[in-house]
Amino acid sequence: MSRSLKFCQSLLAVAAAVCGVGAYAADKVTVQLKWLPQAQFAGYYVAQAKGYYKAEGLDVTIKPGGPDIAPAQVIAGNGADVIVDWMPSALASREAGVPLVNIAQVFNQSGLMLTCKKASGVSTPKDFKGKTLGVWYGGNEYPFLNWMGKLGYKTDSDIKILKQGFNVDPLLQNQAACISTMIYNEYWQVVDAGVKEADLVTFFYEKEGVATLEDGLYVMEPKLKDAAFVARMAKFLKATFKGWNDAVKDPEGAAKTVVAADATGSASLKVQTRQMKNVATLITNAGTPKVGYLEPAAYERTVKVLLSGGSSPVIKKDPGKAAMTHAVWEAASK
Repeated sequence: MSRSLKFCQSLLAVAAAVCGVGAYAADKVTVQLKWLPQAQFAGYYVAQAKGYYKAEGLDVTIKPGGPDIAPAQVIAGNGADVIVDWMPSALASREAGVPLVNIAQVFNQSGLMLTCKKASGVSTPKDFKGKTLGVWYGGNEYPFLNWMGKLGYKTDSDIKILKQGFNVDPLLQNQAACISTMIYNEYWQVVDAGVKEADLVTFFYEKEGVATLEDGLYVMEPKLKDAAFVARMAKFLKATFKGWNDAVKDPEGAAKTVVAADATGSASLKVQTRQMKNVATLITNAGTPKVGYLEPAAYERTVKVLLSGGSSPVIKKDPGKAAMTHAVWEAASK
């Protein structure tokens, strides 16, 4: 056999192999994150890096978020198939006309808290009166307003609200007695800035009974009528849950994956490992058949909190069961 004939046969073999693969093109899925690459989203990056999405026949694109990116707007503009969002903003968006539906609840515990300097004179919630408290807005303020209402405080006289940016400067510069922080992020920014943990006092929204659900996965309601879309999302959930189970089990390994995925180069292994260890405490059902399951009681509690925001509630009508579904989660569990 001539060299040219052998060469041609080799080319044909390669072409056949390529065509064979192409015949089974992976289904594309785009997920929009709520914030920049960090351990808060480790499960998605781990699932991508370990080939869990590929094993399910998916070609997943993970789009980082940021201060100027609203996940609800992205999915409304067909820029994503599924988004990561907190339930307050997701339900507010739904009421405003973006028909979001929760298909899975990754974080089943809240990491939101108020962090205060002991030197400010705050040791219990009773000490909030007369103090300046830093609060995130954009839907994040309503659990706070509900909490203050339960304490009997008027936000226009008993306390002073400082509309806080996504930084810890108000506490460091003594502009506020307490500020909003997440256990896996801003709290440690305060500590890294030189404030000793012994000099801080924290109040978890979860423990105060005023927490709302945070990182969940949302899709557009009309798409749930498409059986093929539901099947694709079920595969996405199945692979994602594997990623989260691994991330919780191996925080340092997950942190390495996040650092590698951060195109800005700002993520450090030390910070991301610590963050992942804290994130793991918010996913108490990781490694169990219940991972990602939205508990109806937790959903109803969140809705109740969002409806009780005084004269400016984040939502005015109870969305009922229309804003959540277990159908995709159940399909992923089979």
